Amino acid sequence: MSLYKTALFTTLLMISPSLWAVNNLEESPTLSLQQAETMVLKQNPSLFAAEKHMQALAMIPPQVGTLADPTISFKALNLPVNSFSPTQENMTQMQLAISQKLPYPGKLNLKKAIAKDTAKVAISNRDELRLVLLRNVRIHWWNIAYLDKALFIVRNNQHLLRNLVRISEAKYKTGAGLQQDVLLAQLELSKILEQAFKLTSERRVQVAQLNALLNRDTDTSIQLASPLPDMSRAVSQVERLKKWAKKFHPKLQSLGHQIDAADKRIDLANKDYYPDFKVSAAYGFRQGTNPANNQTRSDMASVMLSMNLPIFTDSKQDKALDQRHAEQAQLEFKWKNTLNQINADIDSAVSELHTSQKQMQLFKLGIIPQSRQTTASMLAGYQVNKVDFLNLVRAQLIEFNHDIQYWKHYTKAGQAYAKLAQAVGKKPSLGENHE
Repeated sequence: MSLYKTALFTTLLMISPSLWAVNNLEESPTLSLQQAETMVLKQNPSLFAAEKHMQALAMIPPQVGTLADPTISFKALNLPVNSFSPTQENMTQMQLAISQKLPYPGKLNLKKAIAKDTAKVAISNRDELRLVLLRNVRIHWWNIAYLDKALFIVRNNQHLLRNLVRISEAKYKTGAGLQQDVLLAQLELSKILEQAFKLTSERRVQVAQLNALLNRDTDTSIQLASPLPDMSRAVSQVERLKKWAKKFHPKLQSLGHQIDAADKRIDLANKDYYPDFKVSAAYGFRQGTNPANNQTRSDMASVMLSMNLPIFTDSKQDKALDQRHAEQAQLEFKWKNTLNQINADIDSAVSELHTSQKQMQLFKLGIIPQSRQTTASMLAGYQVNKVDFLNLVRAQLIEFNHDIQYWKHYTKAGQAYAKLAQAVGKKPSLGENHE
């Protein structure tokens, strides 16, 4: 027995630094859920990248909506190869020319409008990223909340199991108990210690992931603010939430802007059936005199208008137009599919939230009080030899598991609310109407 106690004491000493790590968090500032949400929106690097991408795309519309740069050229025309003299032949001239491409009317405006729609897509994608980041932060925050509660319960149950160990040892020493009762209590205590190891390790993982989202060192300690947000109120007016999401959800808005751009690409493809133009003007400088009349050769001016001829419409313009129509149809189907998925996500999150809330109430008002009464009755009966030790330990472990399950459902409700906020496209109010 003494060897077993020594081993158990050694185990307690080994686990104590990590087991009590949560208590040491009191030295760091607390982190509320709202503070974590604010921090991720101000500090997350992926959000900064999305902002810069959005700014970059905003610079494109004025570029594509402006005419191409004019072209200036200098030419030496009709130089005789026998002398390369600029005065030998009448047609020899040094020409300075300027040309400008002119797309068919309306093309530049369409390209500019398409670029604006693409920039709006980037804004909506940025807003969608904000929703995803907030959802992830909330889920990790709630995971840490659950692990803190679970570790607190584990510590309390360690104390209770140690009391059971002392009771069983006292009864064994007086001959009123069995050695197997002592061993059983010590075994269950060791299992509790193992569970504490796992919970502490999982907490480190969740803390690291939350810190990464907040753009902080992953080993920065986190202590959650208390009390936890109230998760007992139900979400109402689900259909109004769906209507709001259909109108304002960033993912749908992004697809809507893509559809607008696709419509304009169809218009642009139709304009490709018409020619683009090129206007040129040139001035030719001539030297010397005309041998026929001995007069100084006059300079020469030229003006030219050219255009492309879209004659291969079967293989080019027609196919391009069909391509644009197919792209538009694809985006419209994608918009519908996304709307269906958003509605399904809203229903799923609301169902998960309501289920977790009902389970919370069941455990809080029924199962947990009954478990505690059962454990207290078992303990009183064991002390007077009316209940065997195995049933007492089982009752204590059942109560322990019910306490942890309550907080599991509590945090699942918080996480379901986080998923609902992302699915709706905003943070819905609990227990209120939504216009």
